[in-house]
Amino acid sequence: MKTSLQERISEQLSTRAALKQGVFDTTLASFGELKEVLQTFPDRFNPGLMDKDERLLLQYEEVGAHVAKLKVAGDVLVFFMHTNAFMFDREHKVWEQDYAKENMARAYTGVINIYNFLYDSFRYGRPDDLGYMVARVFVNRERAFFVEGKRQRSMGVSGFGKAELDGDNWQKIVETAMLYSLEFDLLVPPYENMSVLTMAQLSEEIMQSRQRTGKRLGFVFKSDDVQQ
Repeated sequence: MKTSLQERISEQLSTRAALKQGVFDTTLASFGELKEVLQTFPDRFNPGLMDKDERLLLQYEEVGAHVAKLKVAGDVLVFFMHTNAFMFDREHKVWEQDYAKENMARAYTGVINIYNFLYDSFRYGRPDDLGYMVARVFVNRERAFFVEGKRQRSMGVSGFGKAELDGDNWQKIVETAMLYSLEFDLLVPPYENMSVLTMAQLSEEIMQSRQRTGKRLGFVFKSDDVQQ
């Protein structure tokens, strides 16, 4: 029995565990390419904004190995790479694609999330402010990818296995997320959500500007075009 269990463990280590490590390596490499693309955005956009308002200028910041930020006027796009490999549930549309049907291992993917925060959330250190996921990018060991997100339909799951995640595709993904975030306005929260304020909250607001803020605070944020 011990030998049988040991053999099964060894098999899992040499197959599934090795596959997941391969997914991580590819996702990390893809995130590196994303950071290279993000670094080009200030040089591409800022020359046309110099004479308008310096507050509009794009700023790129690498926060760590798995996080990067791109300031876009009053918004910040945060790119966060998850360090684990994931498998999809049986109901996911990825299983409708021939690419995944042919080889189940292709459905193991890494995930890179894109969140939209307000720049003032970082500027004034408001830890309770909300960020909204505008896209998440799935990439497998073969660099095949698809995107779930706002206005990302052209790179949806139906294209899984038809293209590799490269710099050109990253640029399109980021520009789509940028445009959506710029058009995604900060709404006044419902009156009922803001009608009561404690003295402690008032003092904290005056001293630290930490009243909770988010573009859809108090509203339902619908993933209207995420399911593809």
